This record gives sequence, structure tokens and C-alpha cells, in this order.
Amino acid sequence: MNNTHTGKTFIVTGGSRGIGEAIVRLLCSQGATVYATYNSSDERAASLTREITEGGGAVTYVKSDITRETDVEALFERVREAANTIHGVVNNAGITRDGLILRMQTKDWHDVVNTNLSGVFYMCRAAAKVMVRQKHGRILNIGSIVGLAGNAGQVNYSAAKAGVVGLTRSLAKELASRNVLVNCLAPGFVETEMTEKLTEEQKKAYFSTIPLQRPAHASEIAGVVSFFLSESSSYITGQVINVDGGLAV
Repeated sequence: MNNTHTGKTFIVTGGSRGIGEAIVRLLCSQGATVYATYNSSDERAASLTREITEGGGAVTYVKSDITRETDVEALFERVREAANTIHGVVNNAGITRDGLILRMQTKDWHDVVNTNLSGVFYMCRAAAKVMVRQKHGRILNIGSIVGLAGNAGQVNYSAAKAGVVGLTRSLAKELASRNVLVNCLAPGFVETEMTEKLTEEQKKAYFSTIPLQRPAHASEIAGVVSFFLSESSSYITGQVINVDGGLAV
């Protein structure tokens, strides 16, 4: 087991699938104690807990809806009771409700903004309260290249992820004096269950626009997350890092 994060406690939202699951697995393999949120599948959370703990990792899955302030407060209270320090928070949970604006329902707008932006705000606020007192911490928000470049059919998702960029940069300035670093990753196309909905023809067309000619694996995003949670990133804050295979070059 890699000891990069031995003795550290992290919270990862949306940790039962895709990028979030990869982040949880990597951090646990590097010695961290991880509290991961999920919102629906109790069975999957239980299965992941068994698998990771049997492999020597320390993970606790917590059913939590990050769009509810009370759920977020309860999550942090639970982690604080179990651990004296929260070293880092990874705001990964997100949803999509794609559609052209002329057909987009108001609920589709609010659902995406509530999860992908308001939920990040609730998590950041709760994390800041803890980290300012302890004068140390890392907050890493998972944005999207779509939040920087836009994408037809995703005005809700693009707007929410663009909001995460502004939140990240502003919060970094607020918390820097307390040694709390806040950064954002902007992944491009990542192979996850969310992207499996695309047809092979759609995937091929999209890959042709990526200089590396392929999607990212969730583990590649997780590796960058691990770096930003480590002491190696101690002089980086307020940054938005594209992890997109050169797409935005």
C-alpha cells in the first residue's frame, strides 16, 4: 500500500460510481481514511465497502443528499466525531439532465444547478468552517471542460460547472490566509457510466476532437486529485486544471 495519505481523513462526494469511485479506491490504497457519500444504491455502497476494506482500505459510505443543507451538516458532524481533523474534501457529486434549451424543463435546470453548484457551495461552506479553525485543509472541486467551453444541449450543466469555477477562485482568495487551498479540476471526456449513454458513432466523433484521441480513464482523474490533496501541491490554490487530453489546447 502506498503511504502518500496515511493518517489523513478525506470526504469524497458521489463516491460510489465513476470518477468518485476511482478517487475513493486510490485514496484508500494510499493509506487515507475516506468518508464517501452516495445518494441511491445501498447495495452498491455495501459491496464497495466490503471490497475496499477486505483489500486493506478504510472507507465509510454515508447516504447523503448534498442538495440538503441538513444532510451536509450531519455528514461533517459525523466525520468530526470520528476524526479530529478533516484534511481534504473532494466535491465530485454531479448529475446531468441534457437537452436543448427549447425543450429543457425548468426542473431539469434546477436539479442540475442544485446538485452541481448549490451542493458544492454547501460542502465548501461546511468544510471551510472546519478548516479555518484548524488552519489547514484542501478543497478540490470537480468541474468540467464544459464549464469553460460550453456545450450545446447542456446549458444547465455548463452553467453549473462554470459557477464552480467562480466559486473555486473566490473561495481560494478567502481562505488562503488560513492555509486552506481550493482548486478545481476540469475533466474532458471520461469513460464512466454517465458517458456510456452515447453511441459508438458519437464517441468516435468526439474522440477525433481530442489530441490524445481517447477518453480519460477515471483512474487518471483520481491521480490528479491525489496530487492536489498531497503536500506536493502546497503552493497551488485558486487554479482550474484541465484534465482533458489536450482538448482545450
